[in-house]
Amino acid sequence: MDYKKTNAASSTVTRNMNEMSKEVGNVYESVMIMAKRSNQIAVELKSELNKKLQEFASYTDNLEEVFENREQIEISKYYERLPKPTLIAVEEFINGEIYYRNPSKEQKSED
Repeated sequence: MDYKKTNAASSTVTRNMNEMSKEVGNVYESVMIMAKRSNQIAVELKSELNKKLQEFASYTDNLEEVFENREQIEISKYYERLPKPTLIAVEEFINGEIYYRNPSKEQKSED
């Protein structure tokens, strides 16, 4: 997913947890679904950022050659301005864009 085009809020918004947990039926399970998705998003964003910053990596040990790279700073600032992974995960959950399953519930229904 392209996280740069998400409609997630860039700051914290108060949510009604009862409304958010209706689909799953359990507040804690809803929170865990969003937390796991948030971790996935954070890992994806971090790897993407590291790939872009790797282009600027310098493998010399000479301290005199350390310099400020404007492009590197702009890339870092851009990623800092993106909505946090938690807010993106909440927005995806509300919009029904997250696939989740509970193996323990599936096991009970088979018995």
